[in-house]
Amino acid sequence: MADFAAYPTGVEGLQAVSGKSAHCFPRHTHDDFGIGLVISGGQMSASGRGQVEAGPGHVITVNPGEVHDGAPVRGEPRQWHMFYLTPALVDQIAEGLDVARAAALEFHNPVMADAKAARRFAVAWQGVVGDGISRPSPEAVDELLLTCLHGLLGNRRGGHDAHLATDRIARLRAMIDDDVAGEHSLKRLANEAGLSRFQTLRAFARATGFTPHAYLVERRTQLARRLILAGNPLADAAAASGFADQSHMTRAFRQRYGLTPAAARKAAQSAIPFKT
Repeated sequence: MADFAAYPTGVEGLQAVSGKSAHCFPRHTHDDFGIGLVISGGQMSASGRGQVEAGPGHVITVNPGEVHDGAPVRGEPRQWHMFYLTPALVDQIAEGLDVARAAALEFHNPVMADAKAARRFAVAWQGVVGDGISRPSPEAVDELLLTCLHGLLGNRRGGHDAHLATDRIARLRAMIDDDVAGEHSLKRLANEAGLSRFQTLRAFARATGFTPHAYLVERRTQLARRLILAGNPLADAAAASGFADQSHMTRAFRQRYGLTPAAARKAAQSAIPFKT
């Protein structure tokens, strides 16, 4: 059974999340930078930075828009803590680290067996989350995050540019993002890009890690989660996010998050909502 919790941080752009689950997460993305620590168990994952395996004490990271998945080692539950930081917050932190802005930064290592980095994360987690009730001052959080992230964020590597979306594929991605609930057939996208359907399929997958349809379902599921956490009825969330019906949303939601929309709604109504 999946167990997820999010904790108040008192800082705009910072989310603190814990999870314990044996769920196999499909390929997905986050809009934020993520850095975390594996507490117990192990996880195998594939990302743009290669196939990796993380175990207890390992620091794990993810970059905005990076396609990745996650499967438990030997099918056994793994437990982890995670900070998610918006690019806007990373920009603020970058000023203190004297490094580039978020758009030019990335985590280079998806898994780090680095005892010092693990200790810095653990200190930051305890300082930010604490007992889950009292909140540290923004100044204290700023110091903790600066210490936690020091030396881990670096400039994007030159080879990374070769994998960035072309202008045409970026335009298709923006079309989907701007109208998640709309119809986006491969034929329509190909016409917009001036490419064949196969060229569009291949170029989109190369640029984003998703086929166009898989990317659309990912964005719809993310929108549905936001609507559900905001208190919208499940049927309304399904319709507003572009799913054919609630059952389609439920299937995609459970695959993506490891729990049903109803369970997510229940968590959202509690003091500590879920987020993965």
